[in-house]
Amino acid sequence: MNDVSGPTKPSLLRRIVGFPAVLIIIEFGLVAFVASLASLLLKRVVPDDTFLDFLAALIIAALAITTYLACRRWIERRGNDELPLVMFGREVSLGFFIGAALFGFMTGIVAALGGFAVEGVNGIGALWAMLAMAVTSGTIEEILFRGILLRHIEAMLGTWAALGITAALFGAAHLGNEGATFFAAFAIAMEAGILLGAAYLWKRRLWIPIGIHAAWNFTQGWVFSVPVSGGAVPDGLLVTTRNGPDWLTGGAFGLEASVIAMLVATGAGLFLLVRVVRQGGIRPPMWVRR
Repeated sequence: MNDVSGPTKPSLLRRIVGFPAVLIIIEFGLVAFVASLASLLLKRVVPDDTFLDFLAALIIAALAITTYLACRRWIERRGNDELPLVMFGREVSLGFFIGAALFGFMTGIVAALGGFAVEGVNGIGALWAMLAMAVTSGTIEEILFRGILLRHIEAMLGTWAALGITAALFGAAHLGNEGATFFAAFAIAMEAGILLGAAYLWKRRLWIPIGIHAAWNFTQGWVFSVPVSGGAVPDGLLVTTRNGPDWLTGGAFGLEASVIAMLVATGAGLFLLVRVVRQGGIRPPMWVRR
């Protein structure tokens, strides 16, 4: 007799582990743990602001990517459709151009309104440290917030809810930074949460948001010598000053907390979201699909 039995039903454990909420806990925890451990170990032996510092950042980013892809392969049993190597050069370059152009455009508007000025050229400054920061923040945060949180929340609650929740969480994650205010967190949620979420949904890949995130941080920190999400003023390429009200200059948090930055980056994010909607990229909640 012919075997007419259907496909084997996944076990209860397999169904539990494969549920999006459980995957968030497992994958977020593993990627964060590996990246944190690698950073702790490498930063102990690598001198700051040297080429080795940048090389260590590349290793940390590669370990985070490897861990994420291992989770997708061995836990989710899915292929590598989010970080295909063949798309690396093209999409990271596009993302880097978008991030640098947006921050440069926004800074130009603030300068035209009298809130920002270039006083001179500082030189190479903390180039390697800024590159290292851009690589690690861009890669690890995009894997955690877009690759894991947005994707799995979307599988449960749909695209709009996932975008709103991850934007809010991304803003809240910056509240502990030096110089942070509730408005700064709101600005980050709007400008970065929406823009980077839309950039991920646009292609359903992580290379473009990684490039945007890295370029945004690198441009503000190294090119314009502006604090990156709070903290001390970095030793960048240009000697710059910011003068005026906090709504214009971002205050101690940096230009990211400027109303101008929020409007420019959020506008770009909404532009990408229109493209996502037009290409049918908005997914309903899981109970609607069923």
